[in-house]
Amino acid sequence: MMVREMKPEDYEQVYALWTTVKGFAMRSIDDSKEGVCRFLKRNPHTSVVAQENGRIVGAILCGHDGRRGCLYHVCVAADYRRRGIGTEMVVFAMEALKREKISKVSLIAFTANDIGNAFWKRIGWTRREDLNYYDFVLNRENIIAFNQ
Repeated sequence: MMVREMKPEDYEQVYALWTTVKGFAMRSIDDSKEGVCRFLKRNPHTSVVAQENGRIVGAILCGHDGRRGCLYHVCVAADYRRRGIGTEMVVFAMEALKREKISKVSLIAFTANDIGNAFWKRIGWTRREDLNYYDFVLNRENIIAFNQ
């Protein structure tokens, strides 16, 4: 098993992995090849894949805004779980963030993602109860409606 930085050429295998994960949601623009490549260009050293015999079996999109890191789309193929791969990838991403002088990292896990939520709890991450998370889709119609 090899854990390494994610590269743009990993996209097809990573996307195929994402489509197999329960409790996972993807967005057509952000999770397109163009969107992921843009993310990797902005964050070239922090995203990670786990690979065995040429097959990508785990992935994390990881980036930061100069202040706080964030993990997105953390997943391990079902037949590779419970082997420490997720933990190894998270440590890889956290060490990459530390090298970039980032001291705090967060993530979002859908409430329906029972496997993911159990994983984060098991490895010691804290579920926040003191904040609300808000989204706003940036498209022409929403911006016009917001501005009226």
